[in-house]
Amino acid sequence: MQSRHHDLVIIGTGSGNSVIGPEHDGLDIAIIEKDLFGGTCLNVGCIPTKMFVYPADVISAAEHARELGVSMGEPSVDWPAIRDRVFGRIDQIPPAGEAYRNSLEHVTVYKGTARFVGERTIDTGTGVTITADQIVLAAGGRPRMLPVPGLDAVDVERGVHTSDTVMRLDELPPRMVIIGGGFIAAEFAHVFSAFGVDVTWLQRGPRALGKADESVSRAFTDRWVANGQLVLDTQVSAASYDDGVWTLTTKGPDGEGSLQAEAVLIAIGRVPNSDLLEAPVGGIALHDDGRVRVDEYGRTSAPGVWALGDISSEKQLKHVANHEARVIAHNVVAAEADLHKYDHRFVPYAVFGSPQIASFGPTEAELRAAGVDYLVKVQKYGDIAYGWAMEDATGFCKVLADAGTQKILGAHVYGYQASVVIQPLIQAAAFGQSALDVARGQYWIHPALPELIENALLGLEPPQ
Repeated sequence: MQSRHHDLVIIGTGSGNSVIGPEHDGLDIAIIEKDLFGGTCLNVGCIPTKMFVYPADVISAAEHARELGVSMGEPSVDWPAIRDRVFGRIDQIPPAGEAYRNSLEHVTVYKGTARFVGERTIDTGTGVTITADQIVLAAGGRPRMLPVPGLDAVDVERGVHTSDTVMRLDELPPRMVIIGGGFIAAEFAHVFSAFGVDVTWLQRGPRALGKADESVSRAFTDRWVANGQLVLDTQVSAASYDDGVWTLTTKGPDGEGSLQAEAVLIAIGRVPNSDLLEAPVGGIALHDDGRVRVDEYGRTSAPGVWALGDISSEKQLKHVANHEARVIAHNVVAAEADLHKYDHRFVPYAVFGSPQIASFGPTEAELRAAGVDYLVKVQKYGDIAYGWAMEDATGFCKVLADAGTQKILGAHVYGYQASVVIQPLIQAAAFGQSALDVARGQYWIHPALPELIENALLGLEPPQ
């Protein structure tokens, strides 16, 4: 076994890869990657999924067009063409990124599974053990599997998938069961339903997207239940496979039942890769759920070891990991007195389902529980002119503000382009603007969708 020392080691090439900048040119840097360069978001996460969501959105828009007097006929989905368009672009990027890092004289790339064998000492999985002055953990996470025999491991040949594999199907299955009630399940339920797959979506609790504001979660859940696709309070207790078909035994409010499908998508959450790293061997403390413990500067319990992204953050979002990478990029070369802190005050998220959902800040229930004196307004899409144009009868925006200062505390949007609509509110909250300043301190194009925000801010009042 060879040994080598580096100034800085980065484990993971998602947001971890972006830590390296011109300010680190004087450092001897190592990067360790067990899979493809680019991490979850690029290869199996946010980017390819949204490339599948967009054509699904187009199909949904065509179906809605009938309500507007426009008929486009039944959609015809060429799955191989859609899949190959997505990965024909995506698959070029990881090798290019790896080649670029290999071209830098001060960077060494190790392609293997890293694991700690001592304090700031790592077996790279390539026959080389390395030590370092500083280490950045950015090794991400992986899909959690269901503890049911047959569904406890990915089995592509027999149709058991996670988000890592389901986008590369050879062909669309006639039927698919999706298990889980979060972001990933919601987005793939939208995609495969739009593409003509007979989707049954199982959620073990009473609502899908249960961590969202209750008004949003309830509206989203009701929409999918009404379509006959979302089944609540139901779990899979057993699974068997015969002649290309899975039979799932379920337990729900009405007792035991069964479902059959050619494909099963497990979407019950993700686990951090700290166990693969054997992080405790390196003196790195973990939360009960396996996440690496970090302080506000990104430092772990082990001197000289930092962590960012899904391996440490409760918020498994690419924009959070990117923010943390920028902070750590500064901190690894900064003096102790000049360290930057993570800023997680107003972290937004979006669910690219049907319809879209976007949110940041506390839910209304959380504000009530905390005893906060707040203002609230729920503004419907259908009550603004652009909403009339769309014949939108379901979408809404909920804004929450401090009763004393009128500063925006959070917002929750359910409807068309929610991920875009919410951005002015994120900006206002981040810069400490009051609701009235935002509503009256600028022009709002009429009649355009952002009037949803203008009217919501003008209508804030104490909760009933």
